[in-house]
Amino acid sequence: MARRGMLCILSLGIGLALIRVPTGFAEEAELTALPIDSESAILIDADSGVVLYGKNPEVSMFPASIAKIVTAIIAIEEGTLTDIVTVSKEARYEEGTRVYLAEGEQVTLEKLVYGLMVNSGNDAATAIAEHLDGSKDAFAERMNRFVREQVGVRHTTFTNPSGLPDPNMVTTAEDMALIARYAMGNETFRKVVSTQTLPWNGEEWQTELINHNRMLWDYEGATGVKNGYTTAAGNTLVTSATRDGVDLIAVVLKASGSKQAYADTTKLLDYGFGAFYSKTFLQTGETFVREDDEAIVEWKAERAVAALVPSGSDPAFEVNASGEVLIESPYGGQVAGRLVEASRSEKADPEQVAVPAGEAEATASMKESGRGGEVSGLVAASVGLLMTAGWIRKRRVRRRRQSGGYGGYREDRWD
Repeated sequence: MARRGMLCILSLGIGLALIRVPTGFAEEAELTALPIDSESAILIDADSGVVLYGKNPEVSMFPASIAKIVTAIIAIEEGTLTDIVTVSKEARYEEGTRVYLAEGEQVTLEKLVYGLMVNSGNDAATAIAEHLDGSKDAFAERMNRFVREQVGVRHTTFTNPSGLPDPNMVTTAEDMALIARYAMGNETFRKVVSTQTLPWNGEEWQTELINHNRMLWDYEGATGVKNGYTTAAGNTLVTSATRDGVDLIAVVLKASGSKQAYADTTKLLDYGFGAFYSKTFLQTGETFVREDDEAIVEWKAERAVAALVPSGSDPAFEVNASGEVLIESPYGGQVAGRLVEASRSEKADPEQVAVPAGEAEATASMKESGRGGEVSGLVAASVGLLMTAGWIRKRRVRRRRQSGGYGGYREDRWD
């Protein structure tokens, strides 16, 4: 009986040793309750992509004019900005906010991108779409391919290049944050969306464009990106900001008014800059050795792996079988970076390895004496502990992510 008791204790110890619990966060970390009134919101670390705050971030919403972020980055990356675009009749008479392009007017693709993002020109969006793909419908198909293949989002569908109301055009705060993060990695895009004012000399309109995104004036460190409005979507706003080397992206969807969208975004950014610090998990060139049942793999950091973490915390990390660096956070395990495989040593298949006669006899002797059963019990108990711990973690993450819905729209006002 004493031997069985010791084996049970040993089994428990092995089970706990196999469960890697990152430290630095309380086991039942509470999500920060910011007073955000918008129906959906998210704040991410732009460098790592780690989520710092979320409210219904995976709930489908209408985007309104923040859809133009995708139109702009496609024009920049897949078009030629020096191309001359001839404005069609359809573009000339497009609905909603415009830069008053004339039918037959010839402008550069670059100028259209500025008109699109600074003044939210729906006519510019249509002109871009027709230039690149011949029609708005064909361009919408390109938009959907682009965000899936280049950005990797899966819960967004575009049906037009400007964000005009359509019941089938939906996105999520999480997807828009990832799209904005991708776009802000492009130097030209960053220059366009940070432009506050721009002289506009068109055939039918000569003026100075003033960026519709008021965060560029009202928030220290704001660098972009785009606002929007329809009755269906409410007020939507995607904002990037930089302070002291920290880059953040905030998204709010379906705010009750523009003031509320800006107030919620300010709260999110203030929280990000004030409550987090950047922790480096692996330096450039540093390696991490991961061993599993099949191989021993040495992973290498081609660039430093760092992420924003709550002030006062010191979370640990682990590397999964794909080389992703996972850190623990109040929102569960999150990918902070990826490593490249430096070396791999495959393990031999245990069933194909010959067992020396002496060891085989010892194993048989253990089974006869009952000790083999005790060892099997030890392994089973360890596996049971691992399965229980995994179930508890998934249940916590699932509880945190449960969220609400969205409403209808009216088509008489944009931005």
